Amino acid sequence: MKIESGLMSCRVKYLLVAASVLAAAASGKAQSADALIDKLVDKGILTAGEAKDLREESDQGFTEAVQTKFGMPDWGTGYKISGDVRGRFEDFTSDNKAFNIYERYRYRLRFGITVNMKDNLELGFRLGSGDPKGAAGNPLSQSSTLQGDFSSKNIYIDTAYAKWTPIRSDGWIASATIGKMDNPFQYTWMVFDPDITPEGAVVNTSWQVNDRHSLSVAGGAFVLNAGILNNQYSSQNIPFFYGGQVMWNAQWTDKFSTAIGGGGFEMGNGEQLTSANVPLINLGNTRTIVLQNQGGTAVPLYSLKYRYAPIIADASATYLLDSFPFYNGKFPIKVAGEFMQNLYVGKQNQGLWAGVTFGKSGTKGTWDISYRYEQLEADAWYDQMVDDDNGVFYPGNYPTANNAAPGYYGGSNIQGHMVKFNYSFTDSLTFTVTCYVNDLINRNGLVNSIYVPNNKNSDMIHMMADINLVF
Repeated sequence: MKIESGLMSCRVKYLLVAASVLAAAASGKAQSADALIDKLVDKGILTAGEAKDLREESDQGFTEAVQTKFGMPDWGTGYKISGDVRGRFEDFTSDNKAFNIYERYRYRLRFGITVNMKDNLELGFRLGSGDPKGAAGNPLSQSSTLQGDFSSKNIYIDTAYAKWTPIRSDGWIASATIGKMDNPFQYTWMVFDPDITPEGAVVNTSWQVNDRHSLSVAGGAFVLNAGILNNQYSSQNIPFFYGGQVMWNAQWTDKFSTAIGGGGFEMGNGEQLTSANVPLINLGNTRTIVLQNQGGTAVPLYSLKYRYAPIIADASATYLLDSFPFYNGKFPIKVAGEFMQNLYVGKQNQGLWAGVTFGKSGTKGTWDISYRYEQLEADAWYDQMVDDDNGVFYPGNYPTANNAAPGYYGGSNIQGHMVKFNYSFTDSLTFTVTCYVNDLINRNGLVNSIYVPNNKNSDMIHMMADINLVF
């Protein structure tokens, strides 16, 4: 009798939760619905499977509202509108007297639509604002700087993709995506900038082994630039990279969980990524002079000296405290780290970071604070892929066609610290402060030892304050 009463209580509880979530979705507050579901999972009221079912039901409620108001073609089953607006203040400071301390004010707008179709098909695109860097914009920073006497700003295609999910049953999910997409991997900023949206094709699979363990695999190939041979485009010389990642997530107890992953990448035709045909956002890799025939004249360019094939391992462990002062709900403490090594280079070929995070922001009244130490050597990985906010001051001329002056650059060959604080005023509004304190690892080992001998101080403090509104 007690068992039947308990089951009935659980059913009633689940129905009440479902009604609350669907009401939030129907009123247009999808973000609030997701936040409520996450909170109920954290408190142990819902399982991961029940949370998944509720998200699907809330999405369906939103879809029916859209169908009623705007109509929908026969092949469409749902729309989802999402985006965010971010305002940012930045400050750059260095002890090197050659560096001019400066500040800048920026904003970012992103707006996207996802269309779900029959037969488990999905189309999506997102537009994003950003400053130009080369003909295709800046691949690592969707941010527009307040400048130019109120001039109009640039809008770029941030994502544009098609996705097919042929398997979605019995704990298995498998999908294939092609186009320009959100990063399909769970590697951190040491491997990919948080804003990067790679172009190519990827396959993702996941298996929910049971209520406490899951495995996921992602693998893909991505194009970096058009191939050029003798100043002509060539399909045999397209710079690209391919690789993947395997992740194991485990919930050992209601309070303790871990995540362990590994994988790697390999780059092909990297010698085509010269200073003449890619927008060098970051620096750090060892480059060498090559001569390219341009109209009968041999023009010196700077190309990557080495090949890049890093292997990567990462792990994290999270423990939940029942409560914590000035925090709403269970309080997570997470320790994490990542290691990377380029198999094609014998020196300056490793990257690593380790850190800890207290709390988790994202819902009203929650916060988190993080610290990490990172050391990313010059040739551990292609410098154009990594976080461009994690930078240093280059005190000597870096001899490339695009970046020929001393200045601030992100990339590899960097070591230092990061501290980050987030506070969520509401489910949609979060305030963030981030501070990087960095220095160059090797000041003399890059192209022709070009740094001025008596002016090698390269330390940099980069501080950012953000207000981010998600819709």
